[in-house]
Amino acid sequence: MHLLVIPERHVASFREIDSFAGEESHRLLGFVAETAAEAGLDDYRVVVNVGPGAGQTVFHLHWHILGGRELPFP
Repeated sequence: MHLLVIPERHVASFREIDSFAGEESHRLLGFVAETAAEAGLDDYRVVVNVGPGAGQTVFHLHWHILGGRELPFP
């Protein structure tokens, strides 16, 4: 499963997360967790690509919620 959480207010990158007030950024991260729970995900990853070198191609802050696949980390 692959879900996206996109804030309404435009911020180009996670580098600019400080432009959100503390309570607003707290609510955004809470919404990411709520979205995963509502989708029925118990185990999942949250990914943010920051900059072109990390694969960012859409320059509006967003979180990827990825569930349903185990990764073989050492």
